[in-house]
Amino acid sequence: MTLARVFCLLFAASAFLGAQAPPEPITIQQAVQEALANNANLLAERLNVPLAAARLVTARLRPNPVLTLDGDYLDVLGTGFSPKNNAGPAEGSARVDFAFEGSGKRAGRVAVAELAKSVAELNLQNAMRGVILDVQNAFVDVLLAKETLALAESNQKTLEGVVEANRQRAQAGEQSAADLLRARLAAMQFRNDAANAASRLHSARHRLELVMGRSAFVHLFDVKGPMRRDQEHIEIQPLRAKAQELRPDILSIMRDQARSAADLKLQLAQGKIDYTVGTQFHRQQSPTGTGNSLGLFLSMPLPVFNRNQGEVERARLEYRQLEQRLRAARNTAAADVESTYEQYAIASTMLSNLETDMLEQSRQIRRTAEESYRGGKVSLLEFLDAQRAYTDTMQSYNDARANYARSLYAMEAATGENVAH
Repeated sequence: MTLARVFCLLFAASAFLGAQAPPEPITIQQAVQEALANNANLLAERLNVPLAAARLVTARLRPNPVLTLDGDYLDVLGTGFSPKNNAGPAEGSARVDFAFEGSGKRAGRVAVAELAKSVAELNLQNAMRGVILDVQNAFVDVLLAKETLALAESNQKTLEGVVEANRQRAQAGEQSAADLLRARLAAMQFRNDAANAASRLHSARHRLELVMGRSAFVHLFDVKGPMRRDQEHIEIQPLRAKAQELRPDILSIMRDQARSAADLKLQLAQGKIDYTVGTQFHRQQSPTGTGNSLGLFLSMPLPVFNRNQGEVERARLEYRQLEQRLRAARNTAAADVESTYEQYAIASTMLSNLETDMLEQSRQIRRTAEESYRGGKVSLLEFLDAQRAYTDTMQSYNDARANYARSLYAMEAATGENVAH
């Protein structure tokens, strides 16, 4: 394939992609719903619920009866049965045995399976809690990357206007070539900043699509919606109570404790003996006549050695182990609440300080510096310093808004509220 054909194919592909209408931007709610439906790890976790339901079906089943068919003393070798040889008679029997489980075994199996299914459902909710937070953070990253790109492009446009004005002034002999060169270098730096911001936005969009469960990236994928900004002040004490009441990881361990207690009862019941009751119809066929008889049977194991001692002890230790896991989970939830609330308080303070003390002042200083520079009252370096200070302030403001939004989502995840409604 010649180089010209390669360029033609690349041009045709770019033209085709450009001709495609961009997809409709999605909101954060749509992103969360798509992730809950398509995230691969969540889909795998979701299968644990029907698996537990299948085990519940098995737990409800009763033992099958046993049918035994017996044929004895059959004259298949052609010996012949007669009063003379006193062989036989031929005998046949049909026997049915029914197993009767000890008290509490079937009910115990059902109770354990039902609670295990409930544990699987709560574990699924806990997995959803993590996926939702991942999507929300990735969505905020895209919004922040868009704000950063918009700021960089605005700076680039401003500097390109300054460069053009300097070029005209340099041609008229009103400005030195050195100042024009400095302005061009500054404009190049802002162009690089815009290119880096565009690259970060591209990566942020891909990360969001990944946590949403998409296997193929969508061309021109984009998001819409404001950066979250709740005005109501949040107190920490209600968050502590909510975390202990709503978090599915805590509820899962509590439900697993109930399952372990039910399992202990089941293992104690398993140590009791089962009875097998059988009945048999017996027919004898001799040369001198036939005879029919009925047999009744009762069998049971003698619990001399095995009384299920090991499983009983295992169930007791498992319950004690779950007590420690519950304690650890409660401590983890409390630490998560403290940590996320501290993030919220810091982000709220920084955002308030920027909006109150720095944002408008930075805009005014930058506006004044640009007007003064165009009027020849300040140097290019002074204007660039004001521009960079404005850029740093605006980027800090955008970062603070993003951190504030992340802290709100993190607090909802820490308390379990993001899956409680």
